[in-house]
Amino acid sequence: MALLAQIVQSSFAKPRPTLRILPVRTRAHMGGTRQLNLQSFILTPNELSTALTKNVPTKISTAPRVIPLCAAWFLPNDHQGRTGQRVFEEKRIPTARFFDLDAVKDHDSPYPHMLPSAETFAKAMQDMGIRKDDEVVVYDTQELGIFSAPRVAWTLQVFGHPGVHLLNNFRLWVEQGYPTESGKFEAVVEEPSHYPTPTLDAARVVAFSEMKEIASDHGKEGSEGVQVLDARSKGRWAGTDPEPRPGLPSGHIPGSISVPVSELLDPDTGALLPGEELRRLFESKGVDSERPIISSCGTGVTAAVVDAALGEAGFGQPEARRLYDGSWTEWAQRVSEADGLIRKKV
Repeated sequence: MALLAQIVQSSFAKPRPTLRILPVRTRAHMGGTRQLNLQSFILTPNELSTALTKNVPTKISTAPRVIPLCAAWFLPNDHQGRTGQRVFEEKRIPTARFFDLDAVKDHDSPYPHMLPSAETFAKAMQDMGIRKDDEVVVYDTQELGIFSAPRVAWTLQVFGHPGVHLLNNFRLWVEQGYPTESGKFEAVVEEPSHYPTPTLDAARVVAFSEMKEIASDHGKEGSEGVQVLDARSKGRWAGTDPEPRPGLPSGHIPGSISVPVSELLDPDTGALLPGEELRRLFESKGVDSERPIISSCGTGVTAAVVDAALGEAGFGQPEARRLYDGSWTEWAQRVSEADGLIRKKV
């Protein structure tokens, strides 16, 4: 194992282009003192590589670790038939685990990606071998850029995991020459962890009943408080383009603002834009940083990209930002255009 640690460490220690490095913080632990270069939620490839180099995992240490967590996910109708597990096994960050969005969810819900129970979440973390004191860095696919990783990071946060970060992004990790590995995902976890059953932070989640009340009050006196940002494409929001799910009407929640996720990303790298650019974009759309914000999308996945972008822009208070878990897939199946709760704009 010492030899393995030496090999992994040397692979991360190759010279790299100089990028911004955050201040170092240390954690004292029974297994020794570890240096963790992870002060920010959004991390560059250089910052993750530095942290991994300084925190090479060993079998005997119980010190907190830096765990890359692949959140690869593709739409069910992906034209190339790609799946998250397949691309994880083809190319991943060394020591990474795989979070399956289609498995770690509420299987009793008719909607695709509703939050799992606390017990289901804890079991998934145990099966991935992740401990409560691990620093987890969630990342996306090389193919799509930032897409589903923010949803997984948000899920960890609402279940109270203390150390959660987002890599910006895996495509840049690969292009900048940082190491990757391949192989079956079952071989990554040496043994399950003893992750405790957490408590959901329900204050960060918006349910259908509250969303319906907000939408029904839109346009009424005194209802100007909450803003709803929709990450779907402008055509789907406007009702001019179809939804990818058969039988689901397009359109938008009354009063919602169209913030297509593509506008938040660099078109070449798929990485989140710098914070100042994101701030100007939100301001150009009339988003008020002093008012509460609810993010929504198709199934609750890319809504978390909007939430992450708001955070990177320093836009609004974290406690005033929430996510509509069921998003459009739930909304369009439970309301109708006839009752005024699906709007179209042509």
